[in-house]
Amino acid sequence: MCNLKLVKPHLDLKNEYLSFYQEWKDSGEDMVPWVINKDPSSFEAMLEILEAHEKGVGLPEGWVSDSTFWLIDDRDRVLGAVNIRHRLSEFLFNAGGHIGYGIRPSERGKGYASVLLKLSLVEAKKLGIEDVLVVCDAWNIASERTIIKNGGRADRDYIEEDGNVIRRYWIKSS
Repeated sequence: MCNLKLVKPHLDLKNEYLSFYQEWKDSGEDMVPWVINKDPSSFEAMLEILEAHEKGVGLPEGWVSDSTFWLIDDRDRVLGAVNIRHRLSEFLFNAGGHIGYGIRPSERGKGYASVLLKLSLVEAKKLGIEDVLVVCDAWNIASERTIIKNGGRADRDYIEEDGNVIRRYWIKSS
């Protein structure tokens, strides 16, 4: 893995991000974290919304401030995205956690998720989050392994109204 790092979304990465976004859309999978589901057709406006959310401006009712980062390699290819919530609402405590992350479909199984989560824990610490809640669906064994590999300690599961089981893990930020 060559020089992976987290960066704030910015205009210079527009084409790389659009490629990342389109690959995910074409896969037909749910887009995780939720923030990558935002339509990037007005890229500059999307960046402004991400910046406003980080500052707590213009948040929908019940939402909390959050920071978004992209995982890039030494060629500036966007490999993944992470959204770090600055605090937990009741919903996030049960089913969303502090950190939501995802790796572009063609790059999975290469260890990028583990690096992305590790780097995200550093960012969480910068935000003052010592105990980080990270969750995944019970069926998502790869994500569960990534969380455990990064020090995840199991907490009680949360069962959503539709019966989906959410595995909840706490990790000390680094």
